[in-house]
Amino acid sequence: MSNRLAAARGTGVAALPPLELSLQFARFPGAAAHRAVLPPARVRRWVAFALARPAELSVRIVGEAEGRALNLQYRGKDYATNVLTFDYAREPVVLADLVLCAPVVEREAREQRKTLQAHYAHLLVHGTLHAQGWDHETNERDALAMEAAEILLLGALGFSNPY
Repeated sequence: MSNRLAAARGTGVAALPPLELSLQFARFPGAAAHRAVLPPARVRRWVAFALARPAELSVRIVGEAEGRALNLQYRGKDYATNVLTFDYAREPVVLADLVLCAPVVEREAREQRKTLQAHYAHLLVHGTLHAQGWDHETNERDALAMEAAEILLLGALGFSNPY
């Protein structure tokens, strides 16, 4: 169990693990609005809160074309998805890239009647859990465990249940 999950469950408070974070924004229409919702300190807090160990992460916010191209190249799916996690190592340090497709995130937030900030928080926590080995596509038990972890973490960060 991660330190954040322990804290979220009220079983103890632990310091956030060390995090080296690179936050990047591609050029795409409307990028300025997404940059305003994602100041580095906020992104760092959300990501670090979901970490169980030290990490070096890059978070890249992209447009529809780049998101679609990456999803096609690496997952064989010809559409842009909300978040892609590229995990390279999990121990002793988590090494990963998280790529979030801004137009998809914005569209989903609108459809789900969430703020853009709340949806980004959810997807950054979700991607960070993936980078540490959590998986929701293997079986229903794992999916329910990951969903429960996300709900706890986001609640502790001040966000309502994203589901």
